[in-house]
Amino acid sequence: MSEQPDTSGIQFGLFTVSDVTQNPVTGETPSERQKIKDAITIAKHAEEVGLDVFAIGEHHNPPFWSSSPTTTLAAIAAQTERIILSTSTTLITTNDPVKIAEDFAMLQHIADGRTDLMLGRGNTGPVYPWFGKDIRQGLPLAIESYALLRKLWDEDVVDWEGKFRTPLQGFTSTPRPLDGVAPFVWHGSIRTPEIAEQAAYYGDGFFANNIFWPKEHYQRLIELYRQRFAHYGHGTPEQAIVGIGGQVFMRAKSQDAVNEFRPYFDNAPVYGHGPSMEDFTEMTPLTVGSPQQVIDRYAAMRDTFGDYQRQLFLIDHAGLPLKVVLEQLDILGGEVVPALRRELMTNRPAEVPDAPTHAARIKAVYGDGPSREARPGANRGDNLTAGSPYQDTATPAGAAFGLGRKGA
Repeated sequence: MSEQPDTSGIQFGLFTVSDVTQNPVTGETPSERQKIKDAITIAKHAEEVGLDVFAIGEHHNPPFWSSSPTTTLAAIAAQTERIILSTSTTLITTNDPVKIAEDFAMLQHIADGRTDLMLGRGNTGPVYPWFGKDIRQGLPLAIESYALLRKLWDEDVVDWEGKFRTPLQGFTSTPRPLDGVAPFVWHGSIRTPEIAEQAAYYGDGFFANNIFWPKEHYQRLIELYRQRFAHYGHGTPEQAIVGIGGQVFMRAKSQDAVNEFRPYFDNAPVYGHGPSMEDFTEMTPLTVGSPQQVIDRYAAMRDTFGDYQRQLFLIDHAGLPLKVVLEQLDILGGEVVPALRRELMTNRPAEVPDAPTHAARIKAVYGDGPSREARPGANRGDNLTAGSPYQDTATPAGAAFGLGRKGA
């Protein structure tokens, strides 16, 4: 069984959108290479200051650099020991489910289980035709693709036919999930109730972006997910697995934070040149001020959304230089997260589940027994006639050439 980080209750971490934005103060635009290296440095420092999760988005257009999140996460895995590595998000619509299954199982092995992923449809319309997809079919594509992804992780040999990709016959996705347990899946959404429904149907986690719109909007999405989670028999609404996002910028004195962050906010690629920073902080969870202001505001998220399992912060966007981001991490790890852990775990009902980890999921499947170690036999990929290619899986009755292959 793989050694896992000791995270329980609620997990805290970062999520990055991987933007390459001109620094509005200096006028300098970093290179893609520099931003990639910076992301690795930020993830390593997040672990050093005691955070639990680092998540990275996926984009296929400038000014974003993260077109291959698992490559970056694998590099981070090699340089860290505890932090969980995730995405924010992986595009279930424009990625082939076969490649998602393979890439994240591989990342599981490299990171010793310290990985999960967030799936989403994406919010950049032109990406769909670049990958041969039709944005008008975005929702049915997301539903079908995820059904296939689950099947690829759950079954050693897959026969499948759908609408949006070529059929599969006798296909095995390799490597198999670490310990025989697939990565935990969060379904991320900014606005789409159908994604909340999908998360509830499978009993997966639901992650509300929670950075662009008023909290009441995300409150409705989360409440829908909780109700449907219970409807599908996975537990009570309070036992649903919820994650939320957030944005912060902090200094010891709140006015210093406001003055320093204003030029970055005003020129941010997503919300710059729109509402004033004061209006935006009033309308959304963006909090610019002292550490105590951040603690107070995010401790109150529990009253809005109920007890939840994961809190991620966006802190490296809008052209902020690496030095400032690392300073923000020091404040998060040194002051804010310890206080929020105490606040959000105080009087937490016993029936509320802990944040998902690979170790806990292994325990749920195997108890105290050994977990799976997938060992291929002599199969050369001919699963149509030879049954399962793995030694620990019985050959189906009547397989033409598979009889007696178990243990080969």
